Amino acid sequence: MLSTPNPIHAPYQVYYLLAMYSADAIRALDHQWVMGTYRRQEPLFVRGEGAYVYDSEGNAYLDLVAGVAVCSVGHCHPKLVRRICEQAGTLMHLSNLYLTAPQAELAKKLCALSGMESVFFVNTGAEACETGLKVARKYARNCKGSDAYEIIALEGSFHGRTMGAVSATGQPQYQEPFAPLVPGFRHVPRNDSDALKQAFSERTAAVMMEPIQGESGIHPLSHEFLKTARDLCDQYGALLIFDEVQTGMGRTGEWFAWQHDHIQPDLMALAKGLGGGFPIGALLARGKAAKTLVPGDHGSTFGGNALAATAAMTVIEIIEEEGLRQNAEAIGNYFRALLCALKDQGCPIQEVRGRGLMIGVGLSQPVARETAKHALKKGLLVNPVGDHTLRIVPPLILNESQVNQAVAILSEVWKNEFN
Repeated sequence: MLSTPNPIHAPYQVYYLLAMYSADAIRALDHQWVMGTYRRQEPLFVRGEGAYVYDSEGNAYLDLVAGVAVCSVGHCHPKLVRRICEQAGTLMHLSNLYLTAPQAELAKKLCALSGMESVFFVNTGAEACETGLKVARKYARNCKGSDAYEIIALEGSFHGRTMGAVSATGQPQYQEPFAPLVPGFRHVPRNDSDALKQAFSERTAAVMMEPIQGESGIHPLSHEFLKTARDLCDQYGALLIFDEVQTGMGRTGEWFAWQHDHIQPDLMALAKGLGGGFPIGALLARGKAAKTLVPGDHGSTFGGNALAATAAMTVIEIIEEEGLRQNAEAIGNYFRALLCALKDQGCPIQEVRGRGLMIGVGLSQPVARETAKHALKKGLLVNPVGDHTLRIVPPLILNESQVNQAVAILSEVWKNEFN
């Protein structure tokens, strides 16, 4: 295992629990009392610092998963921790029936960064996508009538686990156990402009897509495909919805992935990296879509509460102050170059995809899960997506030394285990 850099004391509560229960006892509690919806990995993690997490035995792991693109400014960034503590001692939550300053400030900042015009705050990416679907259907009903309710989404997409979001998701394994799904969704292959054109009609309310598909293995959408979607939405009076839950907040080198292509959506869903580890999501809107929802149409008990909004505003400040968008682009390029070099050295890499610090490593053998298991034993967290892809979505603070460390571990695993 890696040695622990700059150790700090774990919180009292962690010590208290570990004094009461061994790691094996906590695993048993989890197995008995928590619904079995996750394939838990072996270590019991107790704290994080920067790009590292630490288990109950003091071992350090370089984290290239970051809560699946969530811990954008690293684990327990000092400024983020301080601001959350300060806000928690002032005001944590108040009903959205009343006004709070952090939410209004955050909404203004997000609109300034994106060129959007209004924000609805939620807690998760799935809720942000659900809100987008509701806006799209009401907008189309107002403009084109009750028959205009169809949503076009993409095969291989992932938009969340709620019924509307899972109906938009284009992966049968997430849908089949919960059928019948919400009606009115059509799916077309990603980057197939002809199929997209054929799917459009006067019944189309919106198109929903991730500029880079995440859950299916980091698959970027082409500029041509994005432009076709924008043009078709304009032609048919439909809304273009970008799900930037995973791609947003600097991960690709821009604040939002669509900014690389200069193709602006009508609605944009955010979450994950927005709060840097604190739950918050948002749907941003512009044009007539920004005025579609009126009092009583939609709501969220916790959405945009003072504590969450303060966390998100602090994350934005850190990204700006530390140049993390620029770092994501530079370190992402460096990382992909080293991975491509491993391919040339005979490692089982078929291709390296992505942008910034959103990287998919397509493997030539079905060894993604075994690769992740062996890497974990050597102090590296990577995320297998199926049998043939590793997803790498680390904190945006990642540096060249840590990339070298990660690549050395992956190289050792591939050369020793799969050659």
